[in-house]
Amino acid sequence: QVQLVESGGGLVQAGGSLRLSCAASGRTFSTYYMGWFRQAPGEEREFVAAIRWNGGRTYYTDSVKGRFTISRDNAKNTMYLQMNSLKPEDTAVYYCAAELNNSGSYYAPVAYDDWGKGTQVTVSA
Repeated sequence: QVQLVESGGGLVQAGGSLRLSCAASGRTFSTYYMGWFRQAPGEEREFVAAIRWNGGRTYYTDSVKGRFTISRDNAKNTMYLQMNSLKPEDTAVYYCAAELNNSGSYYAPVAYDDWGKGTQVTVSA
């Protein structure tokens, strides 16, 4: 099991930036993918970005390509999401998650084994 704690959320105006962090502890050596997901009120949880823990290959949903950057610091067991040019439609609770089974389905919430409690991101118009 991997314990995950998100931080860095907040209120920002449209066009602004935020950097989310996800600190991992526990069986981090078993992690294949780490991902960021978000969930707006009344909506399903959706994939935002993912990173291969060893190797660093990255994946993004189309709506954030060119604006968000996912990265990780293996030595610190921490993952980041740099969010630039934020839009009101980016408003959601952002969750980080760890996938331990190398399913390859980095975009699917059901593929992830452990989740953080989330951090709120609010973008005002």
